[in-house]
Amino acid sequence: MRHLFGAVLFAAMTPALAEVPPPEELKLVSEHPVDGMPAGNLSGLAWCGDALWAVSDREDDRLYRLDSSATVWQAEAERFVAPPAPAMPLPWGLRMRGWVSGLVRGGHLDFEGISCDAKGNRYLVSESRAAVLQVPPAADAQWLNLPEGMVRQARASGMLLHFNSLFEGIAVDPAGERLWLAAEKERRGLVVLHNRRATWRCEGGCVLLNEGGEEASPEALGGRSAPVDFSGLAFFEEKLYTLERQAHRICRRTPATGEAERCWSFAAEALTDERRYPLHYGVAEALSMDAEGAWVGLDNGGHARGDGEKRPLVWRFAAPAGGWGANP
Repeated sequence: MRHLFGAVLFAAMTPALAEVPPPEELKLVSEHPVDGMPAGNLSGLAWCGDALWAVSDREDDRLYRLDSSATVWQAEAERFVAPPAPAMPLPWGLRMRGWVSGLVRGGHLDFEGISCDAKGNRYLVSESRAAVLQVPPAADAQWLNLPEGMVRQARASGMLLHFNSLFEGIAVDPAGERLWLAAEKERRGLVVLHNRRATWRCEGGCVLLNEGGEEASPEALGGRSAPVDFSGLAFFEEKLYTLERQAHRICRRTPATGEAERCWSFAAEALTDERRYPLHYGVAEALSMDAEGAWVGLDNGGHARGDGEKRPLVWRFAAPAGGWGANP
């Protein structure tokens, strides 16, 4: 009976997907190695003010402004002090595995994404704590007071159940009134929170979308099946955009439901011999969108790709003909 209830719950909370047109291939405009991130592991990107900012999942006390005045970008660190993280309702086993992982590789907070509002506040999502840290431009960092029901609802829908498969992306609207988080895989999904009178809350439920299952990787990777995933999230012109690492694509989604409207592939550019990594999974972890194109950041874990490059990289893709909002 318990298994039957779970199956019914998943079916009820997973919206029927509209038929999405085949993805169009994006054109790579430029790529930029990044110096100045000693720990590597670029895990989040966001355009804030006049520059791109990045975060590493191996460092708990800094984010980086990217100086893009040359082909090789220089990362300039801005340090902050994160207060003790709030206790969200994650099981003891998940919390302990995150703590041990932080001891071994660095990054107890495991920051996996960054987003900005129009006031210049930076928002960092901690995968290990299922929490969001706000870093204002001229004030102390502080954790958002997120409702515990958000984590409970996500876990009840099948998300946030597995180590290293928790929240992987974050997006905030310019007004700082809506915040979305992307659960990575097994099951992947989207949750949304609303800021009402300085209080973050679920309105009609936090979970927008949850999906399980596997899909084939691009043919250049052998077409092997892998769990569907989200590795980055961005908000642009009233649409959500998900970075889907294993499928090597970006998808435009409806903010109110998470339903996919259209997707674009970057597999052809990413999987050339010189850009391939000796890994059985994707390395695209970070996403920022604008009218002219998309920025995609790579977390290569220090591995060298086909041409020997080992530094973190940022790719610039041109927007498709007609722009990101164009319909097929």
